Amino acid sequence: MSLTYNRKMLEEAGEVYDRWDREVEKTFEKHPERLERFSTVSDMEIQRIYTPKDVAEQDFVRDVGAPGQYPFTRGVQPTMYRGRLWTMRMFAGLGSAKDTNARFHHLVNAGQTGLSTAFDMPTLMGYDTDSPRARGECGKCGVAIDTLRDMEELFEGLPIDRITTSMTINPPAPVIWGMYIAMAENRGIDRRQLGGTIQNDMLKEFIAQKTFMCPPKPSLRLITDTVEFGTQEVPRWNTISISGYHIREAGSTAVQELAFTLADGIAYVDAALERGLDVDDFAPRLSFFFNSHLDFFEELAKFRAARRMWARIMEERFKAKNERSLWLRFHTQTAGCSLTAQQPYNNIVRTAIEALAAVMGGTQSLHTNSLDEVLAIPTEEAATIALRTQQIIAEECGAANSIDPLGGSYMVEALTDRMEEEAFEIIHKIDDMGGMLSAIEKNYPQQEIADAAYHYQQQIDRKEKTVVGVNKYVTEESLPVELLQIDEELERLQIERTTRIRNDRDRQRARDCLERLEEACVEGRNVMPPIIDAAKAHATLQEMCDVFRKVFGEYRDPGIY
Repeated sequence: MSLTYNRKMLEEAGEVYDRWDREVEKTFEKHPERLERFSTVSDMEIQRIYTPKDVAEQDFVRDVGAPGQYPFTRGVQPTMYRGRLWTMRMFAGLGSAKDTNARFHHLVNAGQTGLSTAFDMPTLMGYDTDSPRARGECGKCGVAIDTLRDMEELFEGLPIDRITTSMTINPPAPVIWGMYIAMAENRGIDRRQLGGTIQNDMLKEFIAQKTFMCPPKPSLRLITDTVEFGTQEVPRWNTISISGYHIREAGSTAVQELAFTLADGIAYVDAALERGLDVDDFAPRLSFFFNSHLDFFEELAKFRAARRMWARIMEERFKAKNERSLWLRFHTQTAGCSLTAQQPYNNIVRTAIEALAAVMGGTQSLHTNSLDEVLAIPTEEAATIALRTQQIIAEECGAANSIDPLGGSYMVEALTDRMEEEAFEIIHKIDDMGGMLSAIEKNYPQQEIADAAYHYQQQIDRKEKTVVGVNKYVTEESLPVELLQIDEELERLQIERTTRIRNDRDRQRARDCLERLEEACVEGRNVMPPIIDAAKAHATLQEMCDVFRKVFGEYRDPGIY
């Protein structure tokens, strides 16, 4: 038989555990279990013990296999971390471009192996620092980028032809990427040498994070432009990081994070195919971004299920032939929503557990949150501790010595199977609605996430779920944590800098470039070439995004509850 266990062994195991279960029940009068119901952070019920019976229907070759082989449950590369450790990519962005550049250099000198950029709120929304809508926000939650000069200062002295750069940007992603390409080319670096990722995932913005610019359909068109351009011109670049992270931060369960993320991925593949691209030309550069929450086994199972599901989706649904098209390569960030302002040093422990789950689950790159991240932009000391957490996992604890070390665990395999089954049920429901764009318009994923978040908060309030330092083991005294403060003078200086660049540039050249960008938007041509030209002419972020807003309109969240 093709199942993992033969029938005789399953019968014998069943007899052993049935007898054990009867004996355990007798002890409950004197020693009852701690809780009436044990469940994961996502409220998935956990059995008392897992046995071969729980994976009786699993086919080892079909469902588990070997690392680097279909369905990639155990990892996309044959040797995983025995060949190369994951990229340690600490998220950084604060104040001015010069401030963030200094933080980048500090992290690289401390052993970081990839750059990851956080942008401030005006930049995330496509506004320059001197916009009335941007006042008071300059550099507060990331770095302010208004012009190509800011981008040049941000990466000054960093070997961007040898180190990959990730940029967490969504509505203005084509513009920020265009500025990055322009900056590299001004330094004499061929765009084909550039490696990195732009997040560029607008569907999850409508679902969860809520940074908006244009409506869903034109947003999807702009993303498809970047996929097309990257496939043809910047082949080492991941033009989308299909992101479950913010879906989970908004309150989803692990299964919802998995299902909605892969459904978003399906929508992006469909859009690229409609553009006329061949799936095997662009799919190998699709990447994913997941949250690693506190429930170690649930998260580990989620990562394994994600790889298997995406491989099956790409092979069965999209008929991909290139093996790399089947790979689900993903970045992980530990759960910001799990951090607490109370007893903040507990956050070091939380982050370590979440990071270990990501490593055991086979992530390709990892950001570890800092202990003070719930309070402010991390200090250098806190960011260094978070980086050292990854380095200790990599170098000291043995987690990287064996591939998929918890594969074969009855619990892990049973949870992996269950994750896949329940996530596919949600994806099929989205398919029946007409796809993810239609589901978003019907408010389906938004409502599901809101309901899950409310349910979890109720469990915390009723103390059915413990958050140490918040609803259990609470202390009155608070430990002092040094917080990073952003100088209010920064905004004035940034406005002066942007104004000076506008005044000093060739105004006619900038105007002509913006007109060509508008023509590309109206005529359906790829927007990336005119964006790069406009960046080199020192057109600002907002000037280019205002073209998008003019042609495509602005999106307003319907605010349905």
